[in-house]
This record gives sequence, structure tokens and C-alpha cells, in this order.
Amino acid sequence: MEKISSQLLQTMIESAAHNLCNNSKMVNDLNVFPVPDGDTGTNMSLTFSGAEAIYEKSDNIGNMARSLASSALRNARGNSGVILSQILRGISKGLDGVEEATVVDIKNAVVGGRDSAYRAVMRPTEGTILTVIREMAEFAEANFDGQSEADTFLRLIYDAGQESLKKTQTMLPALTQAGVVDAGGMGLMTLFEGMIYVLDNGVAVSEDEPSKAPVSKGTAQAKTDVDIKFQYCTEFIINKEASRKANQFKQAISDKGDCMLVIEDDDIVKVHIHTNHPGFVIEEALKLGELTNLKIDNMKYQHEEKMSADEEVEEAPVELKKYSFVSVSAGSGLSEVFVALGVDQIVEGGQTMNPSTEDLLLAVEKTPAENVFILPNNKNIILAAEQVQELTEKNVIVIPTKNIPQGINAVSSFDEDLTPEVNAENMVESYAEVQCAQVTFAARDTVIDDVEINEGDIMGLYAGEISIVTNDIPTAVKALLEEMVNEDTGVITLYYGEGVTGEDAEALCEELEEIYDELDVSLFKGSQPIYFYIISAE
Repeated sequence: MEKISSQLLQTMIESAAHNLCNNSKMVNDLNVFPVPDGDTGTNMSLTFSGAEAIYEKSDNIGNMARSLASSALRNARGNSGVILSQILRGISKGLDGVEEATVVDIKNAVVGGRDSAYRAVMRPTEGTILTVIREMAEFAEANFDGQSEADTFLRLIYDAGQESLKKTQTMLPALTQAGVVDAGGMGLMTLFEGMIYVLDNGVAVSEDEPSKAPVSKGTAQAKTDVDIKFQYCTEFIINKEASRKANQFKQAISDKGDCMLVIEDDDIVKVHIHTNHPGFVIEEALKLGELTNLKIDNMKYQHEEKMSADEEVEEAPVELKKYSFVSVSAGSGLSEVFVALGVDQIVEGGQTMNPSTEDLLLAVEKTPAENVFILPNNKNIILAAEQVQELTEKNVIVIPTKNIPQGINAVSSFDEDLTPEVNAENMVESYAEVQCAQVTFAARDTVIDDVEINEGDIMGLYAGEISIVTNDIPTAVKALLEEMVNEDTGVITLYYGEGVTGEDAEALCEELEEIYDELDVSLFKGSQPIYFYIISAE
């Protein structure tokens, strides 16, 4: 066929969502790190399936793609889900204004997906989903000329993606050692496989029955994450002059910060960056055009109606306070700690289920404040949290905490009398001093760095690596603390989770108090899943 119609694309989107949902466990099992956390397949499936469920269908492919991309952004979960949403954003730009997609339109869409994905990640890691979409786009650019059949061309692009996916196994040492391809790349190709199925069979892939739906058990190791080293959260909008290019601005500031998003949309550029040199960033932005800060209006909340004998009672508008906090937390005990420290909204989530951008946005909108700090408390949620800044008029500041102790330490250092910028700086400095470790179990048999790990083994995780493998929880805790505690350590805190009784936790705490008799050892019931203990030393 020479063109792909909007009706056909609708079926292909449905088929892609079903195919990834059906195979999410398979994608999860490709993860090489054996900690049972929120998996790539699950995150990508929830991102795409959530978007597929609510996007607006249209007779115009461009409109439909734009709606799908917007819905995916709001449903994005984890780094893999956010990157997928950016691929869809780029595809929608490539299809802008298109009623039926030709070979050229398909080429433009895949190229747009590549460009948008690479723009969204400050330091792209090759051997991942980024490599797969890049090489698919490069194939499309090199081979579209002379092609006339849209469906044939799409199959060829799919084949190129499969070849690229195979190569990821040789590009990252961890994948080579495990003998698997990249999970994110496999998730992307599973979506394309679902679309190709429609071209070959005329119908969508069927969705498995709920009882047969895959259950996430594996682990996701976000390969695009980097350590956050920069202190000032800086954001603004540039009303750029038509002749200026945002790419020049992005290149100028690329080595001045981290967690960078420079998203261009018509005559406006949305900028977000964590940097130690906000003055430099602003000066470079002024070369591109006029700057406008995100303004926070004193919004009035809708009056709640209380009915009594058909009478409506209007409540006074809620006055916005200056600051509020939204924190991600898993476990009732941990949530209670955050609430006690003044956190306004708790979003349930963590390793086993990364909350979506929409989940975080709803929590932000519920907080009656002009400035809202978000504590992701998980490295795989940071990117999703940062997308909230584009979707609300409130001044949202993401403090890139990677674990619960960092989040607790950050909010403890907050001072209501200081500016948002100074508070952000202080919180980042504060949590940087916290060392964190976890004790969990191996979800499956594997080999990491020549160490054989069996399903059910007790593992101690420290500094992003497996520090100890044993069959005893207290042994793992003690071994981790031997690595963590140094001459500057003053406080040790243990949060015990599901699977640990209060008696066992107290006995271990007493033993640690004897070992570290000069330190303050505290114990809290966190009730968190997955981790028997979360340990902090500072």
C-alpha cells in the first residue's frame, strides 16, 4: 500500500499496546540486575497502554499522533517510559499535518522520534533504546528514496531495528556478560512488532486475559541515569526570535549542568537545567530571545459543594501558601515519617511501581502552594518528575533524591524563610552527605561480576552495586555498615520493611548499638516492600 490511513494506524496502535502488555514480563526478564524493582517492560507498557486508552482518534494521522504523544507524557513511568514518550513526541512532529502517511512521512516520523529522544537525555548511553531508534532513523534516511510502498518500508525499518537490537548485547559489558539484549530496545521493538502484525494479518494482536497477564518480577537498571552534581534548579521560557536556533543554545550550556531539558515548540523554548552557573545559562538564553519566568497566579480552588436539603454552601477560596512538598514513598511507616516532617502529598510508588508523570502532577495540583518541591526518592522516577514542570503553572522544583534517606534528609533541611533557589541548593547539599544501602533478595538466578547469585539469596546493595551475597539478613546489614561507617559518621538509621518482625529488628538494633557504641543508632518501622532494611549513615 502506498499510504497508511488513520483507521489502519488506530488498529496498529491498539496492536502495539496489546503486544507490549502481553510480553512485558519477557522484556522485564532481560534486565541484568537481579533486584526486584519496577521493570522496563512494565514501565513502557503502562506508558503506552495508558496513552492508547485515552488518546483522541482522528481522521488525520498528525492529530492522532500528537494526541498519543501528549497522553504518553502524562502516563510516563520510569526513565524508559519517559524516553518512550519523547520518541512518540518526535514521531508526532514528523507527522504534523499528515492525513495519510507515505514513505516520506514514515521516514520523517522515525527521524523525529530519534531526534526528540536524544534531545531529552543529557548524556545518552549507547547500547540502549536510544541506539535502536537512532539506527532505525539512519536506515530510514538512507533508504526511503526509491521506496513507494509504505507498508513495505515500515517492515524494512522494523528489520533494521531488530538488527540494531541484536548489537546492543555487544555494546554494554553487563549485557554481554548476561548474554541478553537491552530491555528498553526490546520494548521498543515489541511495540513495532505489534504494528507489523497488523500489516501482515489485517487484525490487531489480541490482549491476554487478565489472569494470564504477565507479572513484573525482574529488575530495571536505568542506564541513562547519571549522578546529579549540580546545585541550582533553573527554569524559564524563551520567546525566541524566528531566526535563532535552540540547538546553538543547548550546545552552549551542555557542559554547564545536568538534568537538562531544552524542548523547542514553535517560537517557544522550555528550559530546565540543574547548574552551578545559572547566570551563564541566562546570558546564553538572552542571545536566543526574550525570557519569561513561569508566573504563578493566585489560583482559586473550585468551591466544594456541600448539599443540605438542596442548599449549596460556598467555601472561602483557599489561600495559597508559599511552599509545599510532594514525596514518593512505599510503605506506611516511611510515609508517616515524611508526613511528620511536613510533606503535604504522598504518592505511592517506588521500586515495584514507578508513579507516572500524571500521578505526580495530580499531587502537585492538590497542594495549595505556589512553590512545590518534588522528592522522587528513586533514580528511575526523577525523569518522570521533571516532566511535571511543563504541565503546571506552579513553580515545581525537583530535588533529584535517589532513595528514601536522601529524601528524608532533604526535607529536614528545608527552611521556610529562604527562597526556593536557596532551599533547593541547601537540600541538594544536605542529602549529598547521606550514604544509603539496602538489603533485599535475588529475584532470579544470575551471575554478576563473576559472582553466582541464586534466586532467594540475601543481597546487600551499596553505591549502586551488590556489596554482599549471603543467606542471612543481619549478616548483610553488618557487612554493609562496615563499608558505610567512617570517622565522620555520627548517625546510623535503619528502616525495617515487610518480612522483618519488630522483635528481630530491635534485636539487630541492640547488637549494632554495642558494635557502634559511640554512634547514635535509630530504628524505624518503614513497612516498605522489597527491601528488608533501608540503611542510612551520615
